[in-house]
Amino acid sequence: MTNPKNIHLAQFLVHGPTYHSLAMWRHPKTISSGYDWNKPELYQHIAQVCERGLFDTVFFADLNYIADTYKGTMDPALIHATQAPEHDPIPLLSFMAAATKQIGVASTFSVSHSHPFYAARLWATLDHLTKGRAGWNVVTSINSNQAANYGEERQSTDRRYDRAHEFMEVCQKLWHSWDSDAVQMDYKKGVFADPKKVSRIEHRGEFFSSRGPLNVTRSPQNGPAILQAGTSPKGQDFAVKYADAIFAIQPRADDAKAYYDSIKSQMSDIGRDPNTCKILFGIQPILGTSESHAREKQLEHNSLVPLEGGMAILSAHLDFDLSKLPAEAIMSERKEPELYRMRTRFHEADGTPMTVAQTAARHGQSVSLPQFVGTPSRVADQMEEFVDIVGGDGFMLTATHSPGAIEDFVDLVVPELQKRGIYRTEYKGTTQREILNQMD
Repeated sequence: MTNPKNIHLAQFLVHGPTYHSLAMWRHPKTISSGYDWNKPELYQHIAQVCERGLFDTVFFADLNYIADTYKGTMDPALIHATQAPEHDPIPLLSFMAAATKQIGVASTFSVSHSHPFYAARLWATLDHLTKGRAGWNVVTSINSNQAANYGEERQSTDRRYDRAHEFMEVCQKLWHSWDSDAVQMDYKKGVFADPKKVSRIEHRGEFFSSRGPLNVTRSPQNGPAILQAGTSPKGQDFAVKYADAIFAIQPRADDAKAYYDSIKSQMSDIGRDPNTCKILFGIQPILGTSESHAREKQLEHNSLVPLEGGMAILSAHLDFDLSKLPAEAIMSERKEPELYRMRTRFHEADGTPMTVAQTAARHGQSVSLPQFVGTPSRVADQMEEFVDIVGGDGFMLTATHSPGAIEDFVDLVVPELQKRGIYRTEYKGTTQREILNQMD
């Protein structure tokens, strides 16, 4: 490894009964834990565990719909909890920040159905409340289901990202509308803020107008850290320009390397230091006391995922009804344009093409994230091997059961990574950006 102390870790969460795994809500270890995904105490506990593990951040995905893409009905999504229900995660960030001291707290928020003034105000406030630990995963909405809930039609990828670029431009103008020393708090003179240090932005663009200024003072990070997960050329362009961290799903190491090299190269091309953006590849660890025990746990977990649930969640993510295709059809050979965006997810780790049914099954198990299976030492080996091949900056972890899988990783794998000198032993920094940029 070029930089042996450069592995970063983040924990993937959803404010709902399942994360990436559709088995989570009915996994025996989830049930035995007394799991109640409604309670804020659960997420406070997870944040504390991840902080003990020195993770960069705990991150919430978020979707604003119940999918009916598969067969034109919501029934499979509701029966199998295919990312439904999902409660708004943003209120949880303050709860989690109050129970921790250094770990970042991040959430998804779409730029497709709101105005940048609201978003800039929301995230500046959260950055204040978290003392500079807020992170915003900027998305443009995943499918037509979400757009329909806002009374809109889903726009093309190019159009959505053109709008997203201007959205971020307005947010950044608003975050900069207060100088860092605008607040005087001069009790004797009776001056709270210097009017000369607070400015209107007078933005008028193709998509938005905003007079400004923001009515929130400059926050510790001057706006949150920006996370992104775009895969299209337009999505990558957005991430290259704005992201402090990128969450990537690439089941095969070769594809992960190509993606990593492309993103870092694009950053260099626009004059940005590639080290200022961390690329975190998603994995699903499954730990056992032996290799055979770990494989038994993998089989137990995967067997709890119904194929129909996998079909429903993959159909929603593709915005394409997979019931229109034969189950035995080879996904990578299909010509439907909706399938192109996820083509790197249609192969086994060894490159073997997968059928529709195989791809859907894996999507229900982990949303196509590779499962790293074995003893804690062996899982650490796989992480190290992956980074050696890819050059990636670290991993976004997703759990098979909650909160036990998260606790096990922190207690068993983190010490192994530290022993090898490839993971930090302390936080060096107080804000989310500082921790993301920590190199050892």
